[in-house]
Amino acid sequence: MSFKNQFAHPHGLGGRAAGWIMTIQNARRNQWVVDRLDPQPGERLLEIGCGPGVAVAEAVGLGCRVTAVDPSAVMRSMASRRNAAAIADGRVAVLDGSAESLPEGPFAAAYAVNTPQFWTDVDATLAEVVERLGPGGRMALAIQPRFKGATDADARRLAEENAERLVRAGFGDVRVDGLSLRPTDVGCAVGRLR
Repeated sequence: MSFKNQFAHPHGLGGRAAGWIMTIQNARRNQWVVDRLDPQPGERLLEIGCGPGVAVAEAVGLGCRVTAVDPSAVMRSMASRRNAAAIADGRVAVLDGSAESLPEGPFAAAYAVNTPQFWTDVDATLAEVVERLGPGGRMALAIQPRFKGATDADARRLAEENAERLVRAGFGDVRVDGLSLRPTDVGCAVGRLR
C-alpha cells in the first residue's frame, strides 16, 4: 500500500504520519468548515470522519459539544489525545464509527471534511444524518480535492454535486461556499433541514 493510501485508510506508523500532515495542512480548512455551520455555544455537533481531531477542537473552542466518529484507530487515538481535556469533562466523545454506523442524536449540526468521497453511499448516509438532526439541523460537506490533476473547478463541481445531494435529502437553504487554498480550493455544500 502506498503512503497516499494512508490518507484514506490510516493505520500504523504511516497512518500516524498522515495524521500529523493532516493536522498541519488542514487546520485552516477545518476551521472554515466548522464556521460554515454557525455553531452556537452548547450545541451538540457530529463529525463524520474526524481524522486527528482538528475540527473537533475548533468546535469545542466555540463552546460546542462534539461526537466524532472515525473508522481508524490511529485517527481516533490522535483525536482523543488532542481533545483529552474536553473528553474528560464530557464535551467530546470520539467513537469507532463511520458514515455507515452513525451514533444516535439528536445533533444541532453535522459535518464531514474530506471524507464523503470515501463513503459507500453518500445519499444513504445523508438520510441517516437527517434522522439524527434536530429541527433546523445543519449539514456541511466539504471536499478539497487531492486526486492527481485536481483543479479549483473540481472543488466547485464536487461541492455542487453535494449540494444536490443535500436537497434530495431534505435540506433547504442549500448553498455552496468556496475557500481559496493550495493545492486546490475547498468546496463546501451547506444546508439546513426544512
